[in-house]
Amino acid sequence: MRRKRLLRHIFKFHGIWESLNLAAKGIIYLFLFHRNMRIIFMLGIGAFLAGILFQLKGIELVALCITIALVFMAEIFNTAIEMLMNMLTVKYHVRVKLVKDIAAGVVLLTALNAVAVGYILFIKKLSF
Repeated sequence: MRRKRLLRHIFKFHGIWESLNLAAKGIIYLFLFHRNMRIIFMLGIGAFLAGILFQLKGIELVALCITIALVFMAEIFNTAIEMLMNMLTVKYHVRVKLVKDIAAGVVLLTALNAVAVGYILFIKKLSF
């Protein structure tokens, strides 16, 4: 009986509104305290508005939105990994630096992918 209560406690589901509230607080924290997230957000909004301005087709806008979301996700994971590594140690450690560099590399790759997708989507609209 006790084991059943323990399992129920471990797998207790939060209400949907509480879960959404916690997620929103995490995103708000990123915008308030992490400059890169604000920059990525502004660039993403700018790219989306450019897509509308240049009248991209529906599937092109979908590709653009997925690309923007991937860059957001990479930056969010990078920030989370950096914060976690900073909690583990305050002293310099080669492996901690390597983990942080790898996480930053993911952001770089997604940003380069975003540039490539943007080029493919917008170059024909900018050609005269």
